[in-house]
Amino acid sequence: MSTGLRHTPPVTWTTQVRSDDEALPQIEERWRDLYGRSATATPFQSFGWVTAWWRHYGRPGHLRLVLVWRDDELVAAAPLAASSNWRRPVWRPLSAGQSDFTDVLVDDRYADEAVDHLVRALLDRPGWHALDFPEVPPGAAVDLLARRWPRDVRRMPSSVCLHLPAGDTDAFLARFRGRPAGKLRTRLRRIDSHRLDVTRVPPDAAAEAVGDLLELHLGQWRGRGVNPEHTRARFRDMLAEASTAMIRDGQAAIVRYRRGEELVASDLLLIGRDFVGAYLYGSDPALRSGMDVSLMLLRYDLQLAHDLGVPRLSLLRGQEEYKWKWQPTPTRNHRVILCRSAVGGLYAAGAHGHARLRAFKQRRVVAANGGGAADA
Repeated sequence: MSTGLRHTPPVTWTTQVRSDDEALPQIEERWRDLYGRSATATPFQSFGWVTAWWRHYGRPGHLRLVLVWRDDELVAAAPLAASSNWRRPVWRPLSAGQSDFTDVLVDDRYADEAVDHLVRALLDRPGWHALDFPEVPPGAAVDLLARRWPRDVRRMPSSVCLHLPAGDTDAFLARFRGRPAGKLRTRLRRIDSHRLDVTRVPPDAAAEAVGDLLELHLGQWRGRGVNPEHTRARFRDMLAEASTAMIRDGQAAIVRYRRGEELVASDLLLIGRDFVGAYLYGSDPALRSGMDVSLMLLRYDLQLAHDLGVPRLSLLRGQEEYKWKWQPTPTRNHRVILCRSAVGGLYAAGAHGHARLRAFKQRRVVAANGGGAADA
């Protein structure tokens, strides 16, 4: 006799650690689906960013793609690469050197179970001593991974990031009072007097636009200590490929500023769920003599974030002096090292010493600019 009860089939959990170079393309659609179900994901974990980085920076045989499946659904993914730091085997996130935020992807619906399986998959794989996430933002999925890690976890200060609330020009100006507000209005009128044509680049023009942006970027930094990685072909090619895919997916924008037919400035923005990030810009050095270029870019970026319904504009890592004049709010990333062994603990102890010195210097910069204290 039927009891009227439904039989629920058992759930099957499986894990993989893939090191074959074809692994990422083979799970593209599953990755995109998981990204959409991971509330803490940032554009630096998007499929377009991760795969472009691996194609231009990855070393064959060094991929460690850790996947957790619930039946046939991907519910957690840690895109990692094997490396050697201080002669110790260490795994680090793909694109760590070019990313302002490092994290893993975890399906919000099954977060606890998925992370437990992710922990076991990592520990079951031999050949490494530490898992090093250098730039973990507040509230990242890595924090959940660290809480459930059964061995030594080291957490230390990393980069300070600066943020502003999204909004139109009036909302931005309302942050200032008296003479500073008047000066900003004067600068904005001067910007408007140049009558620049401002456009966003479509996906099929992104590669060319990245090349133009980098040419402007290198020109503005010439003689002032440019980041050497920004001069290399692999960085240009990675950024061109990533931008093409991410603009198509609504995860990036390249904004171009023209005076007549002449390109005078360009700005690459990465678009997440809760922030728009100002990743890289370039401008003609001659433009600075006639206007406040950083204010020109900031006004558009704040408006774009507002129009997209995103609450904040992130100026991402770095405490350059020009950023502080906009009265941003500082927050601190953390470096999180998950140790597998005593050797991993030694690696983490060395990293902690470097991090303390760096954090001391950053606190001095924050205090000198009147910013609120970033979390230590």
